[in-house]
Amino acid sequence: MDNLLVAENIVKKYGDYTALNNVSLTVPKGSIFGLLGPNGAGKTSFIRIINQITMPDSGLVTLDGRPLEQNHVKDIGYLPEERGLYKSMKVGEQALYLAQLKGLSKAEAKERLKYWFDRLEIGDWWNKKVQELSKGMAQKIQFVVTVLHQPKLLIFDEPFSGFDPINANLIKDEILKLRDDGATVIFSTHRMESVEELCDHIALIDKSNKILDGKLLDIKKQFKSNTFEVGVSTANDAELRRLLEDKFSISETSFKSIHDDLKVKIKIDSSSSPNDLLSFLTNQGQVNHFTEVIPSASDIFIQSVQNN
Repeated sequence: MDNLLVAENIVKKYGDYTALNNVSLTVPKGSIFGLLGPNGAGKTSFIRIINQITMPDSGLVTLDGRPLEQNHVKDIGYLPEERGLYKSMKVGEQALYLAQLKGLSKAEAKERLKYWFDRLEIGDWWNKKVQELSKGMAQKIQFVVTVLHQPKLLIFDEPFSGFDPINANLIKDEILKLRDDGATVIFSTHRMESVEELCDHIALIDKSNKILDGKLLDIKKQFKSNTFEVGVSTANDAELRRLLEDKFSISETSFKSIHDDLKVKIKIDSSSSPNDLLSFLTNQGQVNHFTEVIPSASDIFIQSVQNN
């Protein structure tokens, strides 16, 4: 897969403080790329560099094979965490103004705005002032303004902030559709459930350094520990527990079940396979639950940051 954005050895300092320390990232075309990290890790500094709000002290950023330059502004759409709409302006007037700043003619802007306002069922907001809108309503307008000029690269920083679950799901579906239609997305959030739902690739920055990146599925494979959550119905739970403790490393777990099971997590070593474990369990009783414990994005985030 070709890369749309490549950042090589980016360094950014503010006085004696290093915000980014030789950070290199590649964002594949047509992907949703999760840019993750704790508060103060360096994510915002990186996003500001891509948007040319600030410049790196050293390193190179290329967009679609060319060094980042001023006219790339038309190829990037940025939805910041801190929203930037003018509260006293009318929604339609402001949306037209911002669209023209991105290079659209007034006629093009009106046509595309009609499409999005109809799509999101917000047409009756056109003559409202932004200050009359709720936070979630204003967020919808900012989303439309961000995607209106059909940029190659979309950067969403906490895009679901202020949304109720229904509208958050609506925007999630729109982001997926934009990806499917050819856009590349950088997605920055602390909501790990959204990372699970949306991201193909992730990078984790902590203390100004990149500590992890790659395809999310590949990273999950790296972090999995050959641990299985099982539920077994048996005539003698204590005896089965003793047998499991002799043969495997086990720990407590809980999950909902309609069966009166012995419920445990079992870690197997590299010499055993899941089939070996399952065969052993079926000889001991009725196996009602058997699933591999796959680390979540949240598990990976916490473990990586704690170990850094």
